[in-house]
Amino acid sequence: MQDVITPLIRDLVASVAVAPRPYHEVLEAWRTSCPRLTVWEDAVDGGFVALTHDAKGGVQVVATARGRELLDAQAK
Repeated sequence: MQDVITPLIRDLVASVAVAPRPYHEVLEAWRTSCPRLTVWEDAVDGGFVALTHDAKGGVQVVATARGRELLDAQAK
């Protein structure tokens, strides 16, 4: 299953690498109830994305340095 999830994690990281995105939008797009397709959970657990707070107190999802490394490795 990892062969399926890794490209999806890259897609998730790429979507927030351009600019932080609101947590609720990211979760709506990436959360799943399928126990075999844990893209959001694996991205967080792997340290590829993180949660931050914006100036208004909203929660944002951002790509971490490790997430950007994952994207860079794909580009090579």
